[in-house]
Amino acid sequence: MITDDTYIARRLQMLGEWDTALAVLGPDADPELRAEIAVDRWFFRIEGHEEAEKAVAALDPASPTAHLLTARLAYSRLLFGREPRADDHAVAEAGYRAAIEGGDEKTRAWAEYHWAVLLDNIDEDPAAALPLYESSLAVATKSGDGYFESYIIRHLAPHKEPAERTAMLRRSLNLRAALGARPQAIAAQALLAEHLPEGGPERAELLRMVRPGAEELHIGWLLSGQ
Repeated sequence: MITDDTYIARRLQMLGEWDTALAVLGPDADPELRAEIAVDRWFFRIEGHEEAEKAVAALDPASPTAHLLTARLAYSRLLFGREPRADDHAVAEAGYRAAIEGGDEKTRAWAEYHWAVLLDNIDEDPAAALPLYESSLAVATKSGDGYFESYIIRHLAPHKEPAERTAMLRRSLNLRAALGARPQAIAAQALLAEHLPEGGPERAELLRMVRPGAEELHIGWLLSGQ
């Protein structure tokens, strides 16, 4: 049964109110939810890494969630260049493999997606990333999970031809907006603007929308232009 605190924390997480979401959770709250929100906050704000790492360390180290979140933290240190560790790449790959081996279908698909992002953004190996994007997308669409789909097609779109790319980026934005996923929607607006013609009115309007939202939610990598 989902408790009121869990529901409220999830809704606050979707709004980008991570501090309040964590504050809502009582001492007996699901530790996996607490860790997920803490990692989410770190990834968007690039703040609170120590708290996120402690929350993940509190999980059963053999659980698929622990493997996945540990891998995500390692990947994010590489991506943002925030005190990356010598073994971060190996830790990320090992975590994704373990989550794929031990998780249910949805967890395996999320791990495949995140592994694809590592291959795409860090290794610059789209040939290896694309099959993982496609297999995770199949799970997302089969299950009707628009939130998950919005993540996958956001990263798959840049590998498509311009017309399909723009359509996928628009769909990612629309899915996120419909679900009330505010930080993700702001990120989708920024990426769509990046791929629209310079000087166009839609690009200019999107960019005007992105900055205030990013400032309000303290989305670090948007504010830094990373």
